[in-house]
Amino acid sequence: MLKYCSVGSGSSGNCHIITYKDTGILVDAGLAGKTITAGIKNAGFDIDKIRGIFITHEHSDHIKGAGIMSRKLDIPIYANLKTWCSMKDKIGNVKEENMVVFENDKTYALGDIKIRPFSIPHDSEDAVGYNIYSDNQKMSIATDIGYVTENIRRNLKNSKLVVLESNYDPNMLMMGSYSYSLKKRVMSEGGHLSNEEAASFCTELVDGGTETILLAHLSKENNFPELAYATSKNVLTNNQMIVGQDLMLDVLSRERVSKVYEL
Repeated sequence: MLKYCSVGSGSSGNCHIITYKDTGILVDAGLAGKTITAGIKNAGFDIDKIRGIFITHEHSDHIKGAGIMSRKLDIPIYANLKTWCSMKDKIGNVKEENMVVFENDKTYALGDIKIRPFSIPHDSEDAVGYNIYSDNQKMSIATDIGYVTENIRRNLKNSKLVVLESNYDPNMLMMGSYSYSLKKRVMSEGGHLSNEEAASFCTELVDGGTETILLAHLSKENNFPELAYATSKNVLTNNQMIVGQDLMLDVLSRERVSKVYEL
């Protein structure tokens, strides 16, 4: 089975584990190396089967532990050229052979897994989401997205499991302590996806064949899990989509390792 687990998801650090047969990968490594290592073991995965780290973009909550994990396991880090240029001085020394550059919108094979990066709108050099394939299943990760583009819609269609950003509640953001400029950034087309925007997209995902949606990258200051969950559940229910029957809906924790989801 294709298996997925989150070590942590939020502005303090992100790391996803995906395994299939004898191959494991990390998507992002934005936590301390010890935390990622412990998360892999706590989820019951074999750390020696982790074959590579795929980076979505260069912000610190996505790359903090990438260099550490590459050196520890002697595995490559995969990113597009603009992301590599922006992050290479932030992650310490990495062997030249472990610095792998990919092109967006092309499919790559690593062991038993196929990976396809696709472009997403975010205020970084060249952010991507990922489609990940086993022999007969597909899952997707799409966080740090300012808005849902047609490219995202195309790439996420028919994904059985989708990790989707549900970053902030607009009222909490506007009433909160962020500066006005930061509030504008969060809400911009290069910022993050609100609970309401995520909820609306959830209905499209279910129509497109998605069976499990994991709400991710929640803001510590401007959201909380119960609100993100309730917002999506209510919109789905209003569209005659029943959580627990038509789909599974969960929220990924900022600090805790998630359960293992199997496809």
